[in-house]
Amino acid sequence: GSNGSPLELEPVMYCEPTYWCSISYYEMNTRVGENYHASQDSVTVDGFTDPSSTDRFCLGLLSNVNRNQVIEQTRKNIGRGVRLYYIGGEVFAECLSDSSLFVQSPNCNQHYGWHPATVCKIPPGCNLKIFNNQQFASLLSQSVNQGFEAVYALARMCTIRISFVKGWGEEYRRKTVTATPCWIELHLNGPLQWLDKVLQQMGSPALKCGSNS
Repeated sequence: GSNGSPLELEPVMYCEPTYWCSISYYEMNTRVGENYHASQDSVTVDGFTDPSSTDRFCLGLLSNVNRNQVIEQTRKNIGRGVRLYYIGGEVFAECLSDSSLFVQSPNCNQHYGWHPATVCKIPPGCNLKIFNNQQFASLLSQSVNQGFEAVYALARMCTIRISFVKGWGEEYRRKTVTATPCWIELHLNGPLQWLDKVLQQMGSPALKCGSNS
């Protein structure tokens, strides 16, 4: 029946959304500009002043009245920035900038057996796989058996933070991402919507996809 045991859950299929991710840009703890919605499989986030397009999110034109000297300097060093590409259910970040990128991806950290908060440095010209749908799917099926809280906790895996130029975390002077001058947050829409459907089917309230959840 409709209020039967969890064993009667129907399989929830993964659907590709129109926009595979949305990207927010921050300077320290201030969100700057509008969210960018990525429809192309390859998207570049750079520091140039061109208008943004379907495959480019340009940060150069965005204004922020509270911008200090450190932020100004860091913005000049973003340059060609980062290329994000989504291919075969996997997300990669490639550093096109002359300065390193710093990435916090709980999914990637889990894959390597690192602490969930670990921040990885991506030097210029290098790339890193920052999300894997298949791995997420197996985590999702394991956590369904552990109940609502376990499934809900997977939402943080669908958020990836990338700082330009400046690192943060244990080994850095800046301990949190909100202490870095220029950073972006990616929300992976496909996995988040999938989680949402599973949670609804488990008879629980939908995800509150807040920017800092």
